[in-house]
Formats: sequence, C-alpha cells, structure tokens
Amino acid sequence: MKVGLIGDSLTDGRPGVSFSNLLKEKYPSITFINLGKSGETVKSLHTRLTKTTLETDYDLTFLWIGVNDVYSKLLKVQAQPVAKDHEEFQEYFTKVIETVLASSKHVVVVSPAVVGENTTNDANKELRELSALMQSISSIHPNTSFLNLQTVFEEHLSNVRSSEYIGTSVMSVMKDVLFYKNPTRINQLSTKRGLHLTLDGIHLNSSGAAIVAEEYSTLIDQLYYTKIIVNEV
Repeated sequence: MKVGLIGDSLTDGRPGVSFSNLLKEKYPSITFINLGKSGETVKSLHTRLTKTTLETDYDLTFLWIGVNDVYSKLLKVQAQPVAKDHEEFQEYFTKVIETVLASSKHVVVVSPAVVGENTTNDANKELRELSALMQSISSIHPNTSFLNLQTVFEEHLSNVRSSEYIGTSVMSVMKDVLFYKNPTRINQLSTKRGLHLTLDGIHLNSSGAAIVAEEYSTLIDQLYYTKIIVNEV
C-alpha cells in the first residue's frame, strides 16, 4: 500500500515533531511518501503540483493544507503567495484537489488545525471559514473524505489553559528548526511557552503529533479494511 502525505511544514515535520515518522513506525508494511514543504499555501501548492507531476499509483493521499493561508499573514515576511480572499482560496483549492485525485484512489482532505492554542482568536475563526470551504469542495468530489482536525484540536484544548503564544518571528521559527530537533527538547520549549499541543502555536510537539498520527491511523484502518481502497493482502 502506498500513501501520499501532501502539505506544508506540519507534514514535512520541521520544525516540531513529525507525525509521519509515527505512522512509519506503526505501519512498517506501508510506503509513506512525504511531500510536505515548509511555508506552503494553497496557491504555492498549486504551482508546485503544476510544475512537478505526481506519481499516479497512490492508494491513499492525505491533503493537509491551509494553515499558512492564515498564519503567514501574521508573519513580518511572507515566503509564499497567499489567496487574496476566500473566493480565490476556493478556486485554487478546487484545482489542487482535482490534481491530487487524478493520482490517488482515495483522498482525505484535512482541515488546518490551529493558529495559536487560543481557539477563539481571530486567526482560528478564519481557519474555521477555510475549513468549511474545504469540506464543501471535498464533498462534491468522488473518492474523497474530510478530516476536521481543527475540531479535534479544539476538543483537546478545551480542558486546558494555554498561553497566547504564537511564533510570528521568522528568525524564531528558523531557530526552532535548527536547535530543537529532539522531541524532548521540543516538548520542554513547548511547556516553557505555555503550550500543550504545539511548539509555537502552529507546529506540533509530541502530543500534537500523536493526535494527528492517531487520526490518520483511524482513516487508514477504515479505508483499508472496508475496501474503499483496493489492496492485495
């Protein structure tokens, strides 16, 4: 079985803890292809998929994109182009999902999780709007499922008190990439910042990575055993 993981730095696993490594450990017989790229927005992902042809033999692909379309607006420097409004986001996301569907038997569209662990902030409100658009678009395409990770994260965060910390300095993010590679150190910095599921309000610590891996695992198991995906056992 071949599974594609398409997305941004959260899929790439840097900075923070990699959920894809947890999946590889849990499913040694599955081939996971990590196509995450730091800073990716829906527009830049569309450009990447246009320039680089995807392989066409994926049994299952997870498409996790969208957080940088909100998060990058908080940064002093924007590395990738951002959709000017929700209409343009919808236009590009539709093109992206159609491209991914052409290369995979089944696609799971994954909503952005959080921008900051205060789930009532303005950034997370906008994420809800984008998630609703993504769910609506995915619902009209065959062989597609939707995973609302924002709801999952909100449920976990509802019983804890997190700080307002969001890493908006590009230098700070780069420092996290360079000097915080060990999960233990990442978790310690996360705790120091008053966070529970993320390193900096965006990227995952061990708890956040475990949650994502578990949600992906549930869908892998469901889609495999219900034969939505054709496998040779």
